[in-house]
Amino acid sequence: MKILVNGIQSNLRFSSAHMIPGHESCGYIHGHSYFVDVEIEGERSGEFQFVVDFKDVKGYTKAICDELDHRLLIPVYNDLIEFKDFDKKKDSIFSLKKRHTVHFKVNGKGYSLPGVDCVFLPLPYTSAEELSRFFAETLARKLSETYGSLEYVAVCVNEGIGQGAEYRKEL
Repeated sequence: MKILVNGIQSNLRFSSAHMIPGHESCGYIHGHSYFVDVEIEGERSGEFQFVVDFKDVKGYTKAICDELDHRLLIPVYNDLIEFKDFDKKKDSIFSLKKRHTVHFKVNGKGYSLPGVDCVFLPLPYTSAEELSRFFAETLARKLSETYGSLEYVAVCVNEGIGQGAEYRKEL
């Protein structure tokens, strides 16, 4: 059985700035008001015969949205981003989160930003495609702790109405 959660109606939203380094127009810092749709398929089980409890799906998804809301999303593993005093192959992303100020360059343009204004994601890009994968894998990992009969978790991250990307994580 399949369950669906509509991001607009369930208030699964976040507004963030990002950039796609190297892209002609999206390479500049810009923002979107995102909303997140979730689809999960699995077998009904447990006392109430749920595939999953909607409360859990919405709670976990909202927690991710809240973490990204009103921040600059930085794809740490993008080859065009050079961080000052940070080695992508050796250092932990958590060390970036602890910095008061983060310094980095993209194609020679320098940025210095308060660390608290940024979310450092273990991604090559912060495109809708990569964000949907990030959400789906995070949700699948979390829901699998409680629900053992799920077939897949699919997440669509929408940059606006009618424009989004969906990633399906098979379990």
